[in-house]
Amino acid sequence: MHAALFLPLFDRLSDPHVAVAITVAAEEAGWDGVFVWDHLLWDPPVELVADPWIVMAAMAYATEHVRLGPMVTPIARRRPQVLARQTVSLDHLSDGRLVFGVGLGGDRGGELSRFDEELDRRARAELLDRGLDRITRWWAGEAVDGVRLVPGPVQQPRIPVWVASRHPNRAPVRRAARWDGWFPVEVPSPDALAEQVAYAHEHRADGAPPWDVAVQGLPDADPRPWRDAGATWWLTRFEPADPSPDDVLAIAKAGPPRV
Repeated sequence: MHAALFLPLFDRLSDPHVAVAITVAAEEAGWDGVFVWDHLLWDPPVELVADPWIVMAAMAYATEHVRLGPMVTPIARRRPQVLARQTVSLDHLSDGRLVFGVGLGGDRGGELSRFDEELDRRARAELLDRGLDRITRWWAGEAVDGVRLVPGPVQQPRIPVWVASRHPNRAPVRRAARWDGWFPVEVPSPDALAEQVAYAHEHRADGAPPWDVAVQGLPDADPRPWRDAGATWWLTRFEPADPSPDDVLAIAKAGPPRV
């Protein structure tokens, strides 16, 4: 089981210098990854929010080994052609360490409604599927609507794509089963995770490569029951309301949990 930090880039963690320092410390302490939240706004009392792609670029430049990625980017409120460029550039900058987490997104803090973004979940799901199709075809060097975006990514056959779902919805689990990993949100128990992992594997293609399952929990949670339920990644997360950089840095320096 791999272990990563999962950072909300809010308030005191919105300072890119702080996020980079935590990432460097995590790499030195043996963590396998550092993933970040991708949001424009969040509910009060959160006020300060950093752009994840700028912060991840700084993280990539300052490190050599840890995996990096957004958990998760809502493709429906982004332009796929811009994401294709961003993901490939970050994959090159990191020498092939990017994980591309994607999902429908939500309206926390009004980050959809305040900017006239799509609010209908079904429509956002269609935008997600269509956007993923276009992005991965561009990664593969194809011309999409007559346009090729080169170069392609370092990682082959593609940058790993992890798809988020919110328990107990099953359609996103089926979507995740078609890609490289799954990021379940609000799963109430390891037993519930095991049930959904079994359901996902029913929809995996025969002969499909290994598939990642990334679950999250607070620093004092025990990841072992989740590992036994099928998780391959444990993401130590922090509360979004003004997380303490000193506390997060101390956890990073202490190293990943023993599993």
